[in-house]
Amino acid sequence: MNTFEYGAESLTVSKVLAIAAGTLQGVLSDASRSKIKTSEAHVQQIVDENITVYGINTGFGILANTSISAEDTLTLQYKILQSHSVGVGNPIPAEVAKIMLITKVQALAQGFSGAQLTTLERLIWHIDNDVIPVVPEKGSVGASGDLAPLAHLCLPLIGLGEVIWQGKTYATRDVLQQFQLQPIQLGPKEGLALINGTQFILSFAVKAVQRMHYCLEAADIIGAMSLEALTGTKSPFDERLHQLRPFTGNQLVAQRLRTILDDSDIMQSHIDCGRVQDPYSLRCMPQVHGASRTAWLHLKQLTQVELNAVTDNPIIFSANDTISGGNFHGQPLALPLDYCCFAAAEAGNISDRRSYLLLEGKWGLPVLLMNNVGLNSGFMIPQYTTAALVTENKTLCFPASADSIPTSLGQEDHVSMGSISGRKLNTVLDNLEYILAIELMSACQAIEFRRPLKSSAILEAAHSYVRSFVSFAEEDRIFAVDINKIRGMISDFSLVQHVDGWAKQQGIALNGNYPEFQL
Repeated sequence: MNTFEYGAESLTVSKVLAIAAGTLQGVLSDASRSKIKTSEAHVQQIVDENITVYGINTGFGILANTSISAEDTLTLQYKILQSHSVGVGNPIPAEVAKIMLITKVQALAQGFSGAQLTTLERLIWHIDNDVIPVVPEKGSVGASGDLAPLAHLCLPLIGLGEVIWQGKTYATRDVLQQFQLQPIQLGPKEGLALINGTQFILSFAVKAVQRMHYCLEAADIIGAMSLEALTGTKSPFDERLHQLRPFTGNQLVAQRLRTILDDSDIMQSHIDCGRVQDPYSLRCMPQVHGASRTAWLHLKQLTQVELNAVTDNPIIFSANDTISGGNFHGQPLALPLDYCCFAAAEAGNISDRRSYLLLEGKWGLPVLLMNNVGLNSGFMIPQYTTAALVTENKTLCFPASADSIPTSLGQEDHVSMGSISGRKLNTVLDNLEYILAIELMSACQAIEFRRPLKSSAILEAAHSYVRSFVSFAEEDRIFAVDINKIRGMISDFSLVQHVDGWAKQQGIALNGNYPEFQL
């Protein structure tokens, strides 16, 4: 198995996901181990020489001016994990908690946090053995670090809290006994280093970057199929047009649509139909999908910066050179996460409009995409679901980062709420996957009314893949079953991967010369 060296190499979204999936192993290089030990020694010197440094020999937050004796410095670090474990709500997905572990190791391994080598080795043990801490979803305000979630994440280090192992939830001590391991003794500053940071926000950002990428890739394929079913034109995707307004996201989507629709019999069959313009939800896909792509790219770029940042406090350069700053503040990710929330919601809005167009009975399609309506409701009601989900997404578009509530008796008087931004974006993406699934179900139904004409080879490959799971509907049935199957193809990325794999076999590059838009 290939390895990644924590603290010595640059972490990317793809590498984080590979480590979480177990296809890449994270290790500590000799260079990283040396940096970690040096930083640990700096902290011990601070304690030995009684140099006043926040969080090492002082209290936390509003208690920063309260001195802590040398003999109590270790107890202080133990207590900070206990006192800050105040998260509530459902546990976050185990994969997100695992990404939190990975990103925490990367931050600490850079040697500016005063963490012990043994602590990092135990965190890596949790990753490698899939012993994943249970982390409640709510309780972080996204500044002073993701304090509550990170406290829960790190409770297992001291033998407390719960972990998920082999698909079940256990008390940490029970699992440590299974592996004949003891809780570790935290060193000075370690509790603070562990809970100070943005790894909760960052981990939801990593998942959002992955999920939104595949949603936007799917949206182009699905939108193109709807356009084909509605006998729309591809002329609005002309390269010359988009050179006149050269937003990169727009140009990418226009190129993808041209490629996806290339050599379609359906497109050729109505070339002289006399229709002047298509509705915006067909004609403006490059502009709307493209704007969402631009938002996604911004989030990806900033997530990449944060993956390799040191975000705890204080930062230890040496025993006599420490800085108590604000690298823990979540605002740099909170804003783009909120921006992507709007972008993902808009991808759902335009998809719902295309679903509606498919039902109207225009341009040779039967009303509600079924021949015997009246007795059958056809595909009318699935669009109710997209309407509900689109509206729910609109209600989730209030930017969490626009709010701030003081904490710690006013010491922490501006917070980012980025943890809410990250969770909220992933909720919008949940809904978007269903919205796209319903459009795809409807488009697959509609395109069969164009037979014996064939669409492009790429869209026929996509259609065949859907039909291997969901059949054409001659009459009403429980469409929720179909919706969930198709949503699964989007949420597990298999639809896009199937189409991309088929295209590569044919020597077709769907994303052309836009490597920045790759995951």
